[in-house]
This record gives sequence, C-alpha cells and structure tokens, in this order.
Amino acid sequence: MSLRDKVVWITGASSGIGLAATKEFLKRDAFVIVSARRKNELEKLAGDAAPGRVHVLPVDLSQADQLDEICQKALAWKGRVDVLVNNAGISQRSLALETDLQTCRKIMELNFFAPVALCQGIVPSMIENKDGRIVIVSSVAGFVGTPKRSSYSASKHACQGWFDSLRAELDGTGVSVTVVAPGYVSTDITQSALTGQGEKHGQSDQGNAQGITPEACAQTLVKATERRQREVYIGGKETYAIYLKRWFPGLVAKIVPGASPK
Repeated sequence: MSLRDKVVWITGASSGIGLAATKEFLKRDAFVIVSARRKNELEKLAGDAAPGRVHVLPVDLSQADQLDEICQKALAWKGRVDVLVNNAGISQRSLALETDLQTCRKIMELNFFAPVALCQGIVPSMIENKDGRIVIVSSVAGFVGTPKRSSYSASKHACQGWFDSLRAELDGTGVSVTVVAPGYVSTDITQSALTGQGEKHGQSDQGNAQGITPEACAQTLVKATERRQREVYIGGKETYAIYLKRWFPGLVAKIVPGASPK
C-alpha cells in the first residue's frame, strides 16, 4: 500500500510515538491529520511540515460526546480518511487493589472506548471506498499483565480482542487492521501515567528510559501499515514475553511477579 497522498489520522500526535509517526508518514508524502489536546504543539508540527500536508484537529479523547463530531471534521478535510492510527493512550503505576474505579474508568475511556468510537465513526466510509487501514497501538502489556499496570493492561487486552474481532468482520471489504504492540519505548508515558487516585506518576521507569527511540518504533509502525501486517511487536527482549506467554505460561507466571516497574 503506497502512502503517497493517502489521508492519515493520528491521535496522540503531539509527542512520543505519535509525533515520530507523523514525521514518518510525511516522509512518504501522505496528508496527515494530527490530534491531541495540546493545540500549540500540533500547530508547531504543522508549521514545520510542507504547506497543506498537515491538518490540526485538537481533541480530548476522554470526552466521548465529542467524538462523532470530530470524526466528521476529520472526514471533511479531504473527503476521506485512508489510515486511522489510534495511538493516544495513558498508562498506570499503582497496585490493582489501591486503584480507585474512577481511575480505572479514565484509563479504559481513553485507551479502549475512544479508539472504538473513532473506528465506528470512520470505518463505514472506508468500507464504502473499499479501502482503508486501521492501526491500533496496543502494548506488550496487552498480552502479558504485570504489576502496577492492571487497568492499563486490561485496556490493552480489550483492544486486542475488539480489534481482532473487527479484523474478522472486515474480511473482504478492503479494510484491514494492524495491531502494534510496543515494549519499552523512551517516551514520557511513565511521567504521565496515573497513580491509584488519578494523579500523575511524575517519574520515569528504568525500562522505558532505556527503551528504543520513538523514531525507531514509528519506522516499524509505518512499515507495518504499508505492508498491511496483522500484528507487529516492537522493542527489545521484553517482546519475547508475548511468545513465552503462549508457549510457556507457567514460566511467565513465575517471572512476572518480579517485573514491577523500577
């Protein structure tokens, strides 16, 4: 799938993987709609790109009542969205029994319900055009639950199931689904992660600090989009846990309790 002049919509585009992915899609001469809450950062990104190649569409994805209108605005820019990259999300650093339900719901709202709502708003037009690509940024935590990430892991497990089902339902329509599961990536995700009471964690984890760069992650993500891959795992040795969970679940059960973020 050539990305030249394709319309790509990326959420969480103001930093980290989303920002790096935006630059990668632009290198392939795509038109890119960038969404996040930080309008100033998005406008700066648009200002650095070739004229007319980036459309700024600020959105707070936790506001479910806005998302249908946002989808219509995305479609209105060029009359279509060819690639939807569901990248925005939030992590967690708190014990399961010490995380209040409001925080659990906030994580699920952004990580799971928002991508579902965007797909429901965009995919019908892709089916009508008989072409499209949905990309969901999941996580190794979507396959393997680890300490202090219970609700985050639950949200990513939910994405795995929902998007696997969506892929099956879209068979033969020309619309396909790629699940991207990064491991440790050197972004500010742990700084922004929520504590049990919904406050910012405000600290970096050793694993993420030593992870691959957002640029390296984005390069693999974009290549997977071009190739219409079903799943792709990105990172270092931590991605082995996905295979170990499938073939040696007992071993993983022994290892995981010691995998608390440091």
